[in-house]
Amino acid sequence: MSAGELTSVLTPRQIVEALDRYIVGQRAAKRAVAIALRNRWRRQQVPPELRDEIAPKNIIMIGPTGVGKTEIARRLARLAQAPFLKVEASKYTEVGYVGRDVESMIRDIVEIAVGMVKAEETAKVQARARELAEERVLDLLFPGRPEPGPAEGAEDYEAMRAEALRQKSTREKLRRMLREGRLDDRFVEIEVRDRMLPMVEIFSPQGLEEVDINIRDLFGNLFPKKTKRRRVPIPEALELLAQEEAQKLIDMDGVVRMAIQRVEQSGIIFIDEIDKIAGREKGHGPDVSREGVQRDILPIVEGSTVTTKHGPVRTDHILFIAAGAFHVAKPSDLIPELQGRFPIRVELDPLRQEDLVRILTEPENALTKQYTALLATEEITLRYEPDAIQEIATIAAEVNDRTENIGARRLHTIMERLLDEVSFDAPELGGKEIVVDAAYVRTRLMDVVKDEDLTRYIL
Repeated sequence: MSAGELTSVLTPRQIVEALDRYIVGQRAAKRAVAIALRNRWRRQQVPPELRDEIAPKNIIMIGPTGVGKTEIARRLARLAQAPFLKVEASKYTEVGYVGRDVESMIRDIVEIAVGMVKAEETAKVQARARELAEERVLDLLFPGRPEPGPAEGAEDYEAMRAEALRQKSTREKLRRMLREGRLDDRFVEIEVRDRMLPMVEIFSPQGLEEVDINIRDLFGNLFPKKTKRRRVPIPEALELLAQEEAQKLIDMDGVVRMAIQRVEQSGIIFIDEIDKIAGREKGHGPDVSREGVQRDILPIVEGSTVTTKHGPVRTDHILFIAAGAFHVAKPSDLIPELQGRFPIRVELDPLRQEDLVRILTEPENALTKQYTALLATEEITLRYEPDAIQEIATIAAEVNDRTENIGARRLHTIMERLLDEVSFDAPELGGKEIVVDAAYVRTRLMDVVKDEDLTRYIL
């Protein structure tokens, strides 16, 4: 199912329900992104002359760290099967200065989209690629005889026919053995492409990643493709040859076209730490990482054409979701033009103790479920009593109040500290059941919580 088909199936209410499976609370933010996603499908249904005029309603999420801003955007993109890129606004500098320029975010999301589409196309041809790889392995195990010349007589013809049937029978026997895994311990020699490129050191004001990509492309085209022979086990040979055959079966020009279209029509870019560039210049010279970056982001967000190595990409209909804590700065500290390009603003609620209890138990990827699954691999049964969950949430809320409030991320620190001993001794505890109750939590954590200095460093 394509991204457009999936979006047409999901109503805003269903999108919110899907996000509820992973993110606790934050109803306003979920409603905003659900409407934005549904509007993409609605836009595709309007007449073409009006379609290009409908711009996405970009969103600013305002809230402290650890309350779910990034997770909402990431889960939304996964739900829509759309190209998704998360960037930090603070890592960009104004064009003309050393550092990454804002256009690199478009180049990055195009690379992500190319990878997505290529993976989808590879999956479609995987069965055929596996068949071709199997034939190549059989050729290595049992090379066919050269084509016979014209038969001199009936006896020669019958002999050649009998030999061909014998070879076919032997090949089919080898094929059955190969599929049953009875040849997995054998080795074959195959030719694989050598990916090594000449080492070149270049000094450039561009971002180093972009220079690296450009140099790789340059030398990839200038130098002939080198191959080397490797002796590998048959299962590895099948995997390598299947990848090679899949590359031959995929139309990369078509992949790039589809990827660019997907970025332009359904790409989502999440710009975190937007508050870090919200300060205005105060007459002390240019601030190349703040207002200068805002001015550079503006044309990208309002719609422009960015040149990438795969071709020009229009940004008019990419959905931008910006986020920041805005403890010091305010959204109104952004330059007015940029504020106008983020018309929807939602405030996310700080997490309370009862929210932390729900985060520990309700989501499908809850931390308690993760640790239970991890320790189950060591044959340890981990069971949480309800009072233990309540105690963990109480400690997390208390530490967040006394030190820096990092929201739900505090639970990661506390859970790791709580189960540190069990995780270390797990290989020697196989088959045991560990019951985590409130007393266990207090025993493991109370000494740290009471010590103000330790709390700052350990939790």
